[in-house]
Parts: sequence; structure tokens; C-alpha cells
Amino acid sequence: MFTPLGRRLVIFSTALSVGWLLAGRLSAPASATEPVMIFAAATLKDALDAVDAAAETSTHVSIKAVYGPSPSLVKQLENGAPADIFFSADTDWMNDAIAREVVDPATRIDLLSSKLVLIAPKAQAVATPITAGFPLSRMLGEGRLAMCDPMMMPAGRYGRAALEQLGVWDSVKYHVVNARDVRSALAYVARQEAPLGVVFDTDARLEDRVAVVGAFPAGSHPPIVYPVAAVAHGRNPDTARILDFLVSPVARKIFEGYGYAVLAPAHAQ
Repeated sequence: MFTPLGRRLVIFSTALSVGWLLAGRLSAPASATEPVMIFAAATLKDALDAVDAAAETSTHVSIKAVYGPSPSLVKQLENGAPADIFFSADTDWMNDAIAREVVDPATRIDLLSSKLVLIAPKAQAVATPITAGFPLSRMLGEGRLAMCDPMMMPAGRYGRAALEQLGVWDSVKYHVVNARDVRSALAYVARQEAPLGVVFDTDARLEDRVAVVGAFPAGSHPPIVYPVAAVAHGRNPDTARILDFLVSPVARKIFEGYGYAVLAPAHAQ
């Protein structure tokens, strides 16, 4: 039987032990059973979902992907959103993430590339050479050009750069419907709410209701590059394994199947 003093000592000792245990859990690295969280540009969803499924089978590591516009994802990471990997739709937003110290630059991989295309509803699509001074305004008529925000979003900035270089931006800049992301721009055209849209060819391939009118010349816009890197505040010990898988021969084959060009050399698994 405990004396009053002994009873107080036991209570104090138990409370102290619980405090140390909780502190240890709060400071310990993430459990290997927690999923690796990937924040990725919305345009990557179909291909990355397929790669993630293959990665889970190969590595036995659980993965959870969150998709959205690259600028929004960078802001969420800066605000401390729990993530382990950031997969951007362009180099500018990856560079911005590095400047804000939310990703580890030593882990950066410039992984994928794609092309920029002009699309139309399938029934109305007429193949048109995309060259300097092509009649984009006449092709639009009274309709609007669906594309991402030409000031902020990767596909929108690529599109604006291309249209400026080809000398047709001024004729359509007041007829743009700003889409939240590339998939939204694709949907406007698929639903025939816009007669034309500027998207990545890897998105156009996924929608049967649209057809490619023409491809923008590669030299008309900055190179389209999708970089990936580990998030600086991520604590999942399996992050490196998933980054390695993204450059594996298996992942390469899947990405290429969705129309991407893989820039990084493959790593054997």
C-alpha cells in the first residue's frame, strides 16, 4: 500500500513518462506506414495515378496524390501543408518553390516534357498550320479561347508566349476565358462552351470529344518541362524510394504511354 507521498510520486512519474512518450511521438520521423504525399499539377493526374499504382506494387509503399494548379500547390506548401514530393507543371514554379525554401533543390529532377496544341470540339476541328500570323481571331469568331491564366498558370504562360511570338496574341487577348487549370480548359472545349483551346497534347489525348487543330512550334515558347523534388519539411522516410521509382524504367514506360517525353535518364530499380 502506497503512502500519500508515495502515491504522489507514482502519479508524477507516470505523468512524466506519458509526457516523454508524447514528446517522442511528436518529434519522431513519420512512420514508414504513412503514405508518401505527392502534390502534383492537375495536368499530370492520369499518368501519375498509373505510375503511383505501379510504385505501390513495386515498393509496397502507400502513396497519396493531391492535384491542383502549381501556384496554389506552392502556396499550400509554404503554409506548411503536409506533403513529401512536389511535381510542378513548369520550371518557373519549381524555381519559385526553391526560392521560398519549400523544396530541397538537391533532389530536383527535370523529369518530363510535352507539347502545346490548339484544340477544338471534334466535330468542328479543322487542321490548321500553326505559323506566324495564322488566323486565330477569325477561327474564334464570336467565341472565346479557353486557356489557363496567361499570367500565372504554366500552360497559360506557355500559350501566351507562343501566341505573342506568332504575332496573334493582341487579336485574341480580350477573348480568353481563364480556366482554373489545363483540365478545365479542356472541359470548356469538350462541352463546346469554347470553340478553341490551348492545352498540353498529353491532356488532349485523354478527351475523345476534342481534336487537335495544330501543334505550336517548339521554338515559339519556352521548353515545357515538369520538374519534381522532395518537399523540404517532408518527414516520410520512403520519399527517396518514390522519387527513385519516378525515374525507373517502369515509370518511364507508363509516362511515355501517356504521351510524355521523359527527360531524365532511367535508374534501375
